[in-house]
Amino acid sequence: MKIVDRYVLRELAVPFLLGMGVFTSILLIVRILKLVELVVNRGVPFGEMLRLFSYILPAFLEVTLPMALLLSILVAFGRMSADSEIIALRASGFSLYRLLYPVGGFALACAVLTLALSVYARPWGNSLLRSGLYTIVKERASAGIKEKIFNDDFAGLMIYVDSIEPPGNRLYGILVSDTRDGTSQTNVVYAQSGTVYSQPEEDFLTLRLENGGMYSVTDRDGSGFQDTSFQTYDINLDLGEALAKLQAREKDVSELQLDELRQTIESKQALGDPAYIERVELHRKLSIPFACLVFAALGVPLGIQPTRSVHSRGFSVSLVLIFLYYLLLTLGQALGERGTVHPLVAVWIPNAILSAVAVYLLTRSARDMTAGRPAWVEATLQRLRNLRLRPQTS
Repeated sequence: MKIVDRYVLRELAVPFLLGMGVFTSILLIVRILKLVELVVNRGVPFGEMLRLFSYILPAFLEVTLPMALLLSILVAFGRMSADSEIIALRASGFSLYRLLYPVGGFALACAVLTLALSVYARPWGNSLLRSGLYTIVKERASAGIKEKIFNDDFAGLMIYVDSIEPPGNRLYGILVSDTRDGTSQTNVVYAQSGTVYSQPEEDFLTLRLENGGMYSVTDRDGSGFQDTSFQTYDINLDLGEALAKLQAREKDVSELQLDELRQTIESKQALGDPAYIERVELHRKLSIPFACLVFAALGVPLGIQPTRSVHSRGFSVSLVLIFLYYLLLTLGQALGERGTVHPLVAVWIPNAILSAVAVYLLTRSARDMTAGRPAWVEATLQRLRNLRLRPQTS
């Protein structure tokens, strides 16, 4: 590997790692807050939270890796251009296409890694995330009860809780609508407070209500009712039935490996279903890794443009291009999943548009670099030739 190639790769490495950290943190911040809420307010162990975090990470790395690549190219080549290193390389005979060698190798490595994340790591992480949430809900069922909303995860029950005291098993302001007796009768149970007792080995939990009452409608026409007060009242919640819905749920397309995705497409098409969603996901797994190569070809000619503020310009330009790319990708996915646009066209159109722009910019920049050396470079070289050819005097 030539010295120039190693130098360019070193220039790319630092902003690439920084970009990975910044972009991933931005995308993860909402998920991190939710996971921290599980630890602080629901009593989920910190180690369990880290395990869930590791399952979420591949889905975000798949997106942030091409973003960090584009940022690193813009910053590295912008810095080299600002320090006149590009001019020095140009004077030494390096063309723009020659500088693409190390960038292309770096982008190819990023594309392969992104492909591995897209095809293997993201489905693996999404699948384990679902099983991890299943385990948490089973062992700490109160973590699934949310305050100030109507929770209908348990068959025949609608539970409303005004507030939940950390770590999550103490509830206040409870209202329960119970229709589990199989008749038209509805029991409305209300209580000032309550405690959740989990018994995961028996697949049920007990909601012990305190200082409340039960309002029961005894006649179908609503003319008869009964209101009973109590100090304590236990409601058994069937955890197995509630979790069966989560466990038996069909895999989402984001959880399917490449072979499973192809099999699903074939089976649905055999039944007359066009399988638009699955076909869009299949092409997405390939188009995002290819975006690494597109960003590399686009970043080099944009990066060598002269500017004073290299880092701010590189970050702002990368954000604009990334926003444009993912806006087109999201729009294409939505159209492709509805069948409005062919899935292949819907997912690959952002790459096609940016590739055309990259080819134009590369061609123009390469022509400018090979049009001749700058005047000051030619003058300096001529002075050196004159000094070397000047006759020696004794």
